Amino acid sequence: QVQLVESGGGLQQAGGSLTLSCVHDGSFFIFNAMAWYRQAPGRERELVALITIGGDTNYAHSVKDRCTISRDIAKNTVYLQMNSLKPEDTAVYYCAARAAGRTGGMDYWGKGTLITVSS
Repeated sequence: QVQLVESGGGLQQAGGSLTLSCVHDGSFFIFNAMAWYRQAPGRERELVALITIGGDTNYAHSVKDRCTISRDIAKNTVYLQMNSLKPEDTAVYYCAARAAGRTGGMDYWGKGTLITVSS
């Protein structure tokens, strides 16, 4: 069973920046995509950013100009850098991965890390 472990959450100030990390066991190449999702209180989980095995990226409209998803294949780590934080970024952020050869939704999920942005 693949494990994804997020870190980097916590209390943040509006306007600040942070970087989330997601370490996974096994090679990056067992996936065809990795992503960050978030779920705010009372809301459905939503995609924040995704990176494919080829390095293509996709972002939610609400964060497109403020976020960067990246990966370090040697370290089995995916990052999400967020700038100009807003209170509405407050949510539990989940790392997710889709197995190679599969399409559709994600197959593996981390337990999540909470980010709280204060105004």
